[in-house]
Amino acid sequence: MSLAKFIARRIYTDRNAEQNEISRPAIQIALLGIIIGTAVMILSIAVIMGFKQQITKKISGFGSHIQVVSLTRNVDNELMPVLTTDSLKKVVMSTPNISHVQRYADMMGMVKTEDDFLGIQFKGIGEDYDTTFLHENLVEGHMPPFSAKESSGSLVISRYIADKLHLSLGDKAYTYFITPTGMRARKFSIEGIYQTNLSEYDKSTVITDIFTIRRLHNWNEDQSTAFEIYTKDFGKVKETTDLLVEKVNHRTDRDGCTYGAFHIKELAPNIFSWLGVLDMNVVIILVLMILVATVTIMSGLLIIMLEQVSMIGLLKALGATNSSVRSIFIHFGFKMVVKGVVIGNIVALILAALQYYTHIVSLDAEAYYIDSVPIQFHWLYFLLIDAATLLVTYIVVVGSTHLVSISKPAQALRFE
Repeated sequence: MSLAKFIARRIYTDRNAEQNEISRPAIQIALLGIIIGTAVMILSIAVIMGFKQQITKKISGFGSHIQVVSLTRNVDNELMPVLTTDSLKKVVMSTPNISHVQRYADMMGMVKTEDDFLGIQFKGIGEDYDTTFLHENLVEGHMPPFSAKESSGSLVISRYIADKLHLSLGDKAYTYFITPTGMRARKFSIEGIYQTNLSEYDKSTVITDIFTIRRLHNWNEDQSTAFEIYTKDFGKVKETTDLLVEKVNHRTDRDGCTYGAFHIKELAPNIFSWLGVLDMNVVIILVLMILVATVTIMSGLLIIMLEQVSMIGLLKALGATNSSVRSIFIHFGFKMVVKGVVIGNIVALILAALQYYTHIVSLDAEAYYIDSVPIQFHWLYFLLIDAATLLVTYIVVVGSTHLVSISKPAQALRFE
């Protein structure tokens, strides 16, 4: 062990009450500042990343990552269907980063009960539809085996719609649709109830089979509202969409329709703009917490150096150089920083794990779309925060120790 490290350890562990009545609280305050700053930064990243992940997952669950839709309208000013043929599916699947492609058809209609009625969007799905998201958010009943070949006569509705229309599992729902040939009625059985807390969708969307929706539209079996596409890496959704644009945009089918590809951030811009604001909030929190850590370590180190002025003068009188004396306080300061960062990480991870497994801190689902504070353990970001904290505080420690250079041995030895 070097002399600088030895002296730094003695200063750090010295328990002399008379000599440390000022420095000991200063060290504890500086250590506490580093612990709190590190813990808050890690928790902020865990919460914000979890929040963005959960909201993105819910929006994508309803609208996928990318959609290929028709850009052509018919004489009634309605968008014409997409020819979701196997050939077009092969073109889409040949694009890098595509993991899954599915068809759906939708139609506006009305659900009527004895006491009330509600206009909603009926979304028809088939065998190729990935229902993982719907299963995860199903609160009652089950997901029927929706098909593109026959009518199931089943509906999966949201908790909001069920409560508003006083519908329960097994109830019959009478629905009405306006088609080019006139009003058409259908009777469905309520087989499942879901709840995502995304009010924009929960208030307006029910799930049924694509066969029924196509029949109501008078479409062929290869016609759908859109292709829904999921990517392997959502972070590259814009680049993947650009590649799809080159393949399908302005593509003309047998009915004279042209197609366009749009990613979910274009289809739901308001929500993703809101999520983007969260990134700025995280930056502000990180900057403030690093400032707290640096100010506390700087003030604590300056108090220690003032208390040890006599020792500094003695070491210089014995021939110690400014750099060797500075290295004592650099070791001392960095030892305190490392201890604070380690404890801060432990505190943050314990609190994050507690919330992750118990959901002890709840949220207003109507305002935040989720009912508890989400947590995502993004270890790379945690390591980057630790590295940034250590780097910035080390620079502050090194800079603060330059005060040692201005002290003169004769004055320092007389300092009280």
